[in-house]
Order: sequence, then C-alpha cells, then structure tokens
Amino acid sequence: MGTDIHGFVECVVEDDEPWVAAVDIELLHHGRSYDAFGCLFGMRNFAGFRPLAEDRGLPKDVSDVVRAQFADWGVDGHSPTWISWAELKRVDWSEPAERVDARIHEYRRTDEGWVMTGKTGWDPRIAEVAGLSTVRDPGRLFRYEAHDLPEGTEWPDGDDRLYRIGRITRRDAVAPDGEWKPLWTVMETLAGLYGDERVRLTVWFDN
Repeated sequence: MGTDIHGFVECVVEDDEPWVAAVDIELLHHGRSYDAFGCLFGMRNFAGFRPLAEDRGLPKDVSDVVRAQFADWGVDGHSPTWISWAELKRVDWSEPAERVDARIHEYRRTDEGWVMTGKTGWDPRIAEVAGLSTVRDPGRLFRYEAHDLPEGTEWPDGDDRLYRIGRITRRDAVAPDGEWKPLWTVMETLAGLYGDERVRLTVWFDN
C-alpha cells in the first residue's frame, strides 16, 4: 500500500487577516517520491534524512478550506504538518542524509559512466551476487537495512550493473528542476507579493 500527499499552499495578505487556501497542490504536484516525503516531512523516510517539518499538525491559524478538506479525509488522512516558504529558502540542499539509505542503490554503466537507475529493499539477484542470505525476513520491510552494511559497500553484477550501499542529499531527493518545481514556483511568487513568512505549504498523507 502506497502513501500519497495532499494539501494546499496557504497565504495571508495582512497580519490581521485570516489565512486562505491559495491552491490545491494536486494541481501542481503529481508524484509519489518517498525520498522527498522523508526529506521534507519525515514520511516514508527510508533515505534517513533529518526531516525539515515533521509532525507539526495543522497550523493553529489554518484556513477554513484546509481544515475542512483535512476533516473530509477522516481516519484515512494522517500526519498533517506544514512548512513556510521562509524555512524552505534557508534549506541547505547539499546536506546529506543522516544515515545510509535503507534501500540498496542500483547503477547501470553508460557512456558517461555509472548512473543510478533505481533502489530496492529486496532483490534475490542482489543476494546472489553479494553472497548474502536469500531468505527474506518477513518481520522486516527491507531485507538489508542501514545498520546491516557499511556505506560504500558495492557488488558488481557483470560489466554493466552495480549494487551499492550509499546515502543521498536533499537535492537528490528534491531536485530543483524536478516534480516539485511548479509548487516552489507558486510559493515563491506569492512570497514575492506577501512575504516569505506569509506563505506556507500545509500537507497531510493517506495510505
């Protein structure tokens, strides 16, 4: 069962006015990137980031529209939180995750060198080339996790494929020109009109 994100960009024009829901993020963002969810909000944080805004709940001054939309999700909506544009502007996107990724990285050789093509928590082929147990532990989401193997461990699979234990940066998780760019562009535009602290992203998740 996967996890999806929902929410709104909110803004306030004047300090004595209520916050309003400016735009539903479903109009701007259509991805399901667990690396980004973990980096930003601590959700599905398999990559091991220090989350920027985890479990804050709904803002105390949340807009009526957002409060109602979240309530409509009932028990299926969970883990509401928020982050301001001012906070996002201060992020060091080169910051690496606090630990190695719980998933094993897969690389393919190209004319330009090795390129990461995916991640996996379990693959019988990895176990075979690494000489590890092929018996999956049903009590764990991933067979091999961060504390099992040291960073930099590698297993070549022929001449054109490589498996590696590693960690990623915030920029890897939330690429500046990736699926989050339309959302950041809208927030930046609103912040230019009303101020960085007067624009925020309020979200929640469902499984």
